[in-house]
Amino acid sequence: RFHMVDALLTNFHLPESTLLMLVCAMGGRERMLAAYEHAVAERYHFFSYGDAMFIRNVAEEARP
Repeated sequence: RFHMVDALLTNFHLPESTLLMLVCAMGGRERMLAAYEHAVAERYHFFSYGDAMFIRNVAEEARP
């Protein structure tokens, strides 16, 4: 049986990585680009021991 999630807790991943693609699939490309721009401007830490983010599924937010 398949199950779907409506949120994801993860860290900030490397550019062009498959993990970043997963994050974009969950949160939407444009929204993730904005989040990453904010993270860079605020000097967040990236990679495995960096800062974390909570992402809600954009498809779930579009439901009535």
